[in-house]
Amino acid sequence: MIDYFALLNEQRRPWLDPDSLKQKFVAVSAQSHPDRVHSAGEQEKGAAQENYTLLNSAYNCLRDPKERLLHLLELEYGNKPQQVQNIPADLMDLLLEVSRLCREADTIAMEKAKASSPLLEVQLFEKAQASTEELLALQKKLAVRYDALMIELKTLDSEWQENRRSPRESLVPILARLEELYRLFSFFARWRGQVQERIVQLAF
Repeated sequence: MIDYFALLNEQRRPWLDPDSLKQKFVAVSAQSHPDRVHSAGEQEKGAAQENYTLLNSAYNCLRDPKERLLHLLELEYGNKPQQVQNIPADLMDLLLEVSRLCREADTIAMEKAKASSPLLEVQLFEKAQASTEELLALQKKLAVRYDALMIELKTLDSEWQENRRSPRESLVPILARLEELYRLFSFFARWRGQVQERIVQLAF
């Protein structure tokens, strides 16, 4: 398994500063950019392109909290954590709200597509506006919860840094919580994507 942290000269850890990560990616990728070997043979060009593609994959993985945690857990455990679809009890209300508002937005979008009279179009425009306002409010709520996860991730990163040279047992509870955070990031990434998709859908 390729260690993306090592590939970009980063410590293996839960949190990475986005600006620092970008600078390291630019520096490392500049050294192996395919344009630097444009006059070389096909084999060398192919190797440079493959390496550049790999560096891009590493950067895209490490800059995303969910993907970074998945990669970190995979490196630490030796395999991917199990995909658990059970929603934590304290998120059930949020899941139901996301599901309800997305269904309502889908219904309005379908009605808009079939609308044939100006009067009906006006009514649906008003319904779409009201639905969009609810979706925007939900989007803000999801952002607040997502930001709270990011704060916890930074806290766990500090604990990780303090314990990373200690016996592995000291990292076990941190890894367990990081695995929970990975799943929470997965839920929120999916919900935020679904809500944004409906907001865009209703704008047309």
